Amino acid sequence: MPIALTAPTARGEAQPADRDRRLLAVAAWRDSPYFTEAERAALALAEAVTRLDDRSDPVPDEVWDEAARYYDETALAGLVLAIANINVWNRLNVATRQPAGEWKP
Repeated sequence: MPIALTAPTARGEAQPADRDRRLLAVAAWRDSPYFTEAERAALALAEAVTRLDDRSDPVPDEVWDEAARYYDETALAGLVLAIANINVWNRLNVATRQPAGEWKP
């Protein structure tokens, strides 16, 4: 799970129960009842953009087209940049052996 999704809870901030369920369900988003079709499209795009090297067609047209059904060009650009940003931080943490989720005030 990306650190951006877990950091508020790690800081001890109070979260509504629904948001907690959704955060805990991100890893199983395909089987979870907590996400809208638009959110599922965004999660599918995030997964495709993240897993580039283990697929012959990393971001299939079907995945992109499904996201484009729910998001306009500006929103898609923002979504792709957010995915890329999360991926950069995750890769920097891996490269420098920084454990995710260790937040210190």
